[in-house]
Amino acid sequence: MASGLPGLVGVRDSKMPGGPVLVFATSEWSVFVRGIKGGALGL
Repeated sequence: MASGLPGLVGVRDSKMPGGPVLVFATSEWSVFVRGIKGGALGL
């Protein structure tokens, strides 16, 4: 979760730790992760 922002997940490029942050609702992030684990994205 994003620090101080309950219900949100902050995502950024690990190669640019000071760079911009994309913010997603935890429900959206959970759907995305389940999709990856389930093979929905062909990864």
